Amino acid sequence: MFLIIEKKYKLFSRIIFLHKEGVDTMNILAIIPARSGSKSVPHKNIRLINGKPMLAYSIEHASCSKYINRILLSTDSKEYANIGEEYGAEVPFIRPMEFAIDTSLDIDVFYHCLNFLKEKENYEADIVVQLRPTYPIRDIEDIDKMIEILIKNKTIDSVRSIAPSKEIPYKMWHRDSAGLITPIMKEIEECYNMPRQQLPKVYYQNACIDVVRGNIILGQHSMSGECIYGYEMKKNYDIDTEEELKTAEEYMKITSGGKKFVFDIDGVIAKLEQDNNYALAEPNQPMIEMINKLYQLGNHIILLTARGYVTGINWREVTEQQLNKWELNYHELHFGKPNGDYYVDDKMIPMSKLMELFL
Repeated sequence: MFLIIEKKYKLFSRIIFLHKEGVDTMNILAIIPARSGSKSVPHKNIRLINGKPMLAYSIEHASCSKYINRILLSTDSKEYANIGEEYGAEVPFIRPMEFAIDTSLDIDVFYHCLNFLKEKENYEADIVVQLRPTYPIRDIEDIDKMIEILIKNKTIDSVRSIAPSKEIPYKMWHRDSAGLITPIMKEIEECYNMPRQQLPKVYYQNACIDVVRGNIILGQHSMSGECIYGYEMKKNYDIDTEEELKTAEEYMKITSGGKKFVFDIDGVIAKLEQDNNYALAEPNQPMIEMINKLYQLGNHIILLTARGYVTGINWREVTEQQLNKWELNYHELHFGKPNGDYYVDDKMIPMSKLMELFL
């Protein structure tokens, strides 16, 4: 009953927001730019990932948005156009070749698209959402939150998705032909000699989602305008290499549920304990959190342990109490695993890889 009331409240709140902000009369257009000339991963925009062409996911993301009311694919390829239409996007034109080369700018592609719609249909987009097809993994909530930010803040020209930078620009340099270097950043004197902890936090634009007013593109010939809001994201699934494609596909298969995962307990779920005194074992909280996520996604969690193989002690009751105390969700618990120095398995996925995907 509570869930029904909560859903009705959210729907009612959204209707009020739409009416108050005039969103119900806005033209909110998603444009998915998908040229055919990728070199790093040939035809990556239509490469199958978990059974679907890559660009299909961005079309689905747009169609799941609460606010986007038109979806358009801009491509130079008839083949891409047919795939885009099959998954629900409009393809009113084939992009001219001069806007489909390696050096083509986003603004050229988007200006051409909006200008075409204005001239041919008298259609003007109030808000344009760029969803690059190289991001088959997105949180739909991020799209809607970024649109809402632009709707609520009339002085903002655009919203861009950003992520914390791992590299520090305050410690980067230009190098001339003579080998001499000069700092890129000069706003802080000798910032390159300072501890990184004392330097300002910086972000990079991860290109997952861009939201911009249509009149900025047509009126200012700009993809951002001057007042840009940064929307922070934690995860980044941009695909530019074969390895990134495999990682994204692996993530999608796991998050779709229905997979069986077998986890060791000691050294994985629990920290290793000296002298096999498992009663003193402490939990590995990040790993438990990650396993619980896999459980919630509908995967089958199996625990396999060598506890008792060496000591001859029955550790089942202690182990079950620990797992319950640590609030670990699982389906099966098996004892009897041989105690080896190394384990080799053709289906092994490293702990670090799982942590990278989910935490």
